[in-house]
Amino acid sequence: MNPDSSTPCALSHVTVLDLSRVLAGPWSTQILGDLGAQVLKIERPGSGDETRSWGPPFVAAPDGGSGDAAYYLCANRNKKSLTVDFTTPEGRAIVQGLAASADIVIENFKVGGLAAHGLDYESLRRLNPRLIYCSITGFGQTGPYAARPGYDFLIQAMSGLMSLTGVRDGEPGAGPVKTGVAVTDILTGLYAVIGILAALTHRERTGEGQYIDVALLDVQVACLANQAMNYLVGGRVPARMGNAHPNIAPYEQFPTADGHMIIAVGNDGQFARLAAALGCPQWSGDRRFATNAARVANRETLTETLRSVLARRTTADWLERLELSQVPCGPVNSLDAVFADPQVQSRALQFELSRAPGGTVPQIANPLRFSRTPVQYRSAPPTLGAQTRTVLHEVLGLSAQRLDDLAARKII
Repeated sequence: MNPDSSTPCALSHVTVLDLSRVLAGPWSTQILGDLGAQVLKIERPGSGDETRSWGPPFVAAPDGGSGDAAYYLCANRNKKSLTVDFTTPEGRAIVQGLAASADIVIENFKVGGLAAHGLDYESLRRLNPRLIYCSITGFGQTGPYAARPGYDFLIQAMSGLMSLTGVRDGEPGAGPVKTGVAVTDILTGLYAVIGILAALTHRERTGEGQYIDVALLDVQVACLANQAMNYLVGGRVPARMGNAHPNIAPYEQFPTADGHMIIAVGNDGQFARLAAALGCPQWSGDRRFATNAARVANRETLTETLRSVLARRTTADWLERLELSQVPCGPVNSLDAVFADPQVQSRALQFELSRAPGGTVPQIANPLRFSRTPVQYRSAPPTLGAQTRTVLHEVLGLSAQRLDDLAARKII
């Protein structure tokens, strides 16, 4: 699963100081770590990242009890965990020392929250003018909501995403629904990485570091994509449509004789092949269904017509028939079916990493596939504070005696 360690990584020359926790920030730093960056994760002594306790499920601890939560394990591989209390003068000096030699700092504290500790951008750039500093917040550094805390669920609601997600009004179970995964956090982490890589490119040309302001609300509004543009161009507020698509038909979930399946027709040629595979080739010449615009206008009639035919056979029967006709389709998989899927297994999307003091933890592969600088999985998500002494000795030159003193006073 892991390329030879001698293979170069794209970001092996980069050091990231990770002051973030929960998901959006750690997701971004895990990506940077996968690309080869050295990521130093600063955590609170004794408790660490909140997601270590966000379970069950938990991995087993060496003593047989509960270790870290699965939630924590999803976003923290390829990192070194350092426990430092930067609310103390000694802890602050340690983090400042690490920032002085870092390339990137990522944090997701409230606006202005790190200024009191001398860890804000203005303070750290005086120590390191080349520093790229990325702040992730709910609402950004400016505006009337800047001081508010922001969480994925809240932002899904405020951004309009939940108004588009769920069963449509008038049907059983109608109402706004959040997505089953914290997509706003994930998307924000991805945008943070994009911004950081752009800033690194700028620094290579100019030598200048810079500050990056990333907000969950901004990201999720931007990612409304065609739905937002439908509103801005058409002037109509989009409504929830269940599993249907506002701009394409048929593009939704359909019941079969033994379950459900997805049909995702994206053009008129695919619809003609669908009609033929269902034994109704005349549909493609019907003026109500011949073009996508006509199918959208006559969505209700089309959907009921398709349902009456699809209900006659099992999902497996239809999948075999439609795949032979090159009609985009698929099952509605539960997660056990996902990881048993031959395509998922062929792409090695699930793998294991060894984790001290023993055993392994499951991981999900990074989806990027490079021909020259492949992703590497160097280390499992670290236990709390596992690399504190090693890094502080190697980077800052702190002696064993000094480290013992700091540990005794719970600064590290």
